[in-house]
Amino acid sequence: MSRPFWWTPEILWVIIEQSKDEHLSSRGGNAVKLRFNLPNMLSLLRVFLAPLVLIFLTLKISSPIHAFESLGISVSYGDILAGVVFILAALTDTADGYIARKKGMVTNLGKFIDPLADKILVIAALISLVELQRLPAWIVVVIISRDFIVTGVRMAAAAEGIVIAASKGGKVKTVSQIIAICLLIFNLPGGMAAMWLALFLTVWSGMNYLIKGKGLLLDS
Repeated sequence: MSRPFWWTPEILWVIIEQSKDEHLSSRGGNAVKLRFNLPNMLSLLRVFLAPLVLIFLTLKISSPIHAFESLGISVSYGDILAGVVFILAALTDTADGYIARKKGMVTNLGKFIDPLADKILVIAALISLVELQRLPAWIVVVIISRDFIVTGVRMAAAAEGIVIAASKGGKVKTVSQIIAICLLIFNLPGGMAAMWLALFLTVWSGMNYLIKGKGLLLDS
């Protein structure tokens, strides 16, 4: 069986090394507890829910729900299942951030895996929507390209010992993408309008990351 498209040895290595480093570090002589805490586990859960969204949307194992056709909405049981899983996964994004801040569980591992989990979930859903011809492929290319650029900036910062956490603009971008994707998954009116807004916020937040990292990128 082939491994999922989003899982690579590099991702596994980074997760293991981040966890190991933080476990071995100390504060005032007391060993810091292993950082695979509840918020980080919720982020990992979001990673593993992403393939379910893709499966429910693309396998086309279910028939349309005729009750919605009278409302002019064409949606299948697979769409409903995918939408429910996607919403549950998105809610873990709110939960892990809240718990981490409220309980003082913010870690470097969490700063890394939280935005990574968002990207995996969103990209899995976007690719599925392109397959269903509900979304133009070029929009997905722009969104994924932005994520590659931001990841490159973060890698450059990490090489200098700097951790760039997800910004507020990045979170607003993620929320807008989630809303747009939900509308498109359920095939509801206004889905593409919401996606246009999400696309604008995606490009805007990406530019902000480039501005933050320009000192690192232009440093000779």
